[in-house]
Amino acid sequence: MRNANSFKEIPKGFLLESSLGFLLELPKGISFRAEGITFDKENIMNRTAILHIPMSEYAYGTDEEHVTIRLRSARGDLTRCILHFGDRACRQTPVIFTAQEMQICASDEYFDYYEAILSNPYKRLNYYFELCSETEHILYYGDCFMDECVDDRSEYYQLPYNHRADIVSVPDWAKDAVIYNIFPDSFATGRAYLSCCPSQKEFDGEPVHGKLGGTIKGIAENVSYLKELGINAVYINPIFAAGEYHKYDLLDYFHIDPCFGTNEEFREMVKLFHANGIRVIIDGVFNHCGWKFFAFEDVVKNGEASPYKDWFYRLSFPVIRPENGDIYPGYECFGYERMMPKLNTANPKVVEYFCKVCQYWLREYDIDGWRLDVASEINDGFWEAFRKAAKEIKPDAILIGEVWETARHWLDGKIFDSAMNYDFRKHCRRFFAEGSIDACAFDGRVTNMRMRYREQTVYAQLNLLDSHDVSRFLSLCGGDGRRYRLAVLFQMTFPGIPSVFYGDEKGMDGILEDEYRAPMNWQKEEDGLFTFFKKTILLRRTHTALRHGAFRTLCAERGSRLYAYARETDSDRIIIAINAGDAPVLLPETVYNEVSSTPASPGISQTAQAQTQQALPQTAQASQSGGKASLTGAAEILWQNGLCGQELAPMGWAVFRA
Repeated sequence: MRNANSFKEIPKGFLLESSLGFLLELPKGISFRAEGITFDKENIMNRTAILHIPMSEYAYGTDEEHVTIRLRSARGDLTRCILHFGDRACRQTPVIFTAQEMQICASDEYFDYYEAILSNPYKRLNYYFELCSETEHILYYGDCFMDECVDDRSEYYQLPYNHRADIVSVPDWAKDAVIYNIFPDSFATGRAYLSCCPSQKEFDGEPVHGKLGGTIKGIAENVSYLKELGINAVYINPIFAAGEYHKYDLLDYFHIDPCFGTNEEFREMVKLFHANGIRVIIDGVFNHCGWKFFAFEDVVKNGEASPYKDWFYRLSFPVIRPENGDIYPGYECFGYERMMPKLNTANPKVVEYFCKVCQYWLREYDIDGWRLDVASEINDGFWEAFRKAAKEIKPDAILIGEVWETARHWLDGKIFDSAMNYDFRKHCRRFFAEGSIDACAFDGRVTNMRMRYREQTVYAQLNLLDSHDVSRFLSLCGGDGRRYRLAVLFQMTFPGIPSVFYGDEKGMDGILEDEYRAPMNWQKEEDGLFTFFKKTILLRRTHTALRHGAFRTLCAERGSRLYAYARETDSDRIIIAINAGDAPVLLPETVYNEVSSTPASPGISQTAQAQTQQALPQTAQASQSGGKASLTGAAEILWQNGLCGQELAPMGWAVFRA
């Protein structure tokens, strides 16, 4: 069993994941033998799929009174999963355990995720799992499968102490945020106006450049535009003094770039935005600086005698700034960009300097948080100090890391509150823009994306479709506004913080950098897209379930392009059905059963839910009355496009309130 290639002839149907690092597809009812080991889907539990990781997203405190425990299994493999938990400081031996039935909280293509939420449990937990399949009944603890319990409590899984300092806590306002990402050079010079004129000014004797004429004053003068759209937070790309128009090659961290304006203009902008209910997040570039930054200037001038020689990474002396962009410099850079030398963020003096920068803008200008550039390339110690500095000044300031990959390492409560969720964009690209995956695969991927984090973190993820670093999503859709609208509707109804890149609401497109950073198209006549964005944002901000509610998949079948899901709280349930296909589809009874039933309550058993639904109508008919779509029974159609009876048109959607 060294190589999965030798089993290619086995048809797909069941995933076998081995600790040796390969994947096999094993259909139900098929067995095979390899190196003396027989696998039979009918007769054994798929133990290789079982996963539990203590002190992670699989076992964590949501607050001091609640603990969440999860276990992963192969999809459809278990018939029951029971958590047994006890006090690890229990004075009796063996420990007295309490049993709690676990429920499937999510499923992706290959796995079921079981979850139990313990209310007011012991502060110190030890626990194990009881796993049942059609033919097996085993216990699982200490990463071992066992036939019986033991007296030695140290052999069980442990949550040593649900300490308040270890509980992930993100700013309360994050769940309610809808962020507008502004690339300042490209946005506005004045009210609904961008000059598109390049500029050159001086900062401390060094030239700084602008390309399109955007300013801080221009951002401020368009506060009413942002309010009309429904935005309640902005994230602004770098605004500090720097050489190039993008401002990622910094000269100074305490002054606004002269091409954009002054510190005082920025202060007034923040005050104005706060007065209008809009929070302000700015971009922090601490992985690297510009090669005219004072400390780098000093090492170029003084070499090994410079007091700043340890501020940078892998310097070779003498330090030479190569004029030829094809030459690799004798120092570490951001990527291979010679004008952006990498800072040694493990140096205590560098840490101290940038913690002062952090606190300066929070304290003096009352910003609401930082988006942190190239966050994954900076050492953890720097970020832990930065977080401590930020929270000392403003406890509810948000820290958003630029992490393109899985971000669980940075989201354990000790570093960031959120990360730029490029996986969200990737999965939406495959399903909505390209149509290269079906609803089942899409649901599996977004489910996996949710389950890799603690619940608190999921609601603070920055869900983006595009940014200043990637092609516009409308271009990925081939200019198809129907596909684009479906992706935006999903973005606004999925857990996490939606992020709108400037001009998305005006249909801006672009594949290359100059295109997707193009001038804001203030003169474009409204073609319905701005109204669509405004309505989806209003939908999100109106319904608590879309911001705070649990997520549950209702319909995501293999080979289908129909995707339906619910967002629900104790008192409110919103159902969204999206047809991303080119043919009409009938909404299945699972969707109509939901819209004609009462919201599920946390902790209610699946049997009780089923009994409740059986007592309610099994279908609900859509009707038009006075121009307003509604459903018989308990549901209301909040918004629909292409819904006729039970049929949903190609690229259509329906949003129900049940």
